[in-house]
Amino acid sequence: MAAGGGTLRGSFSSPAGKAPGVETLSEYLSQLASEWPTPGGGSAATMVAAAGASLVAMVGRICSTNPKYAAQRDLALELVAQADALRDEFLRSRERDEAAFDRVVAATAMPKTTDSEKHARRAALELALAHAAAEPLAVAQNALDLLRFTQSALDLNNANLISDIGCAGEFAHAALMACAYNVRINHKFMRDIAAIEAQRHALERYEREGAALLASVRRAVNAGLMPKA
Repeated sequence: MAAGGGTLRGSFSSPAGKAPGVETLSEYLSQLASEWPTPGGGSAATMVAAAGASLVAMVGRICSTNPKYAAQRDLALELVAQADALRDEFLRSRERDEAAFDRVVAATAMPKTTDSEKHARRAALELALAHAAAEPLAVAQNALDLLRFTQSALDLNNANLISDIGCAGEFAHAALMACAYNVRINHKFMRDIAAIEAQRHALERYEREGAALLASVRRAVNAGLMPKA
């Protein structure tokens, strides 16, 4: 039902002693593989996107310090700054996504015996679901920006890093599509038709633009990977 863990599988509380952050990738993946609903798909999508942003930054840094690419140095440094900022934003989005799911869980746990309680619970749940849909929608928009930066990285003309650029593009698009799933699972339970429609239109635009950008990146990368005659 929510951003962090897909369909709501009953009522959950956080495991005792669970830290708000993780120290290592291994710890994060262990939590992802656990029986707890957070972190879930929405959270994982932000990590995939962050990996893509890191690759763009890596490509930019390598080119910015290599005299061979002096003509592209300004572009390289711009991409480094943009990709680093996006990576930080994706990591912040991970925390927001998980918190959004927790709010949905809290709303479902509210009492619903009396009509007044049912009304309060429904209102809280609707608000929590709208927020849980908005978080992955924002990540999808940022993933689209990452795809644009990936396409710009092709203009650095570093044939040795073409595969890294391709991976960044694939990660960005995968994150966008994963976020789309997490937006739509919340729409399934929301009742605010206007909010659903507004988010749906934005999401469909991101998907169209993302597909076109990915196709462009793939064509360029595949051409760059062709063996020399």
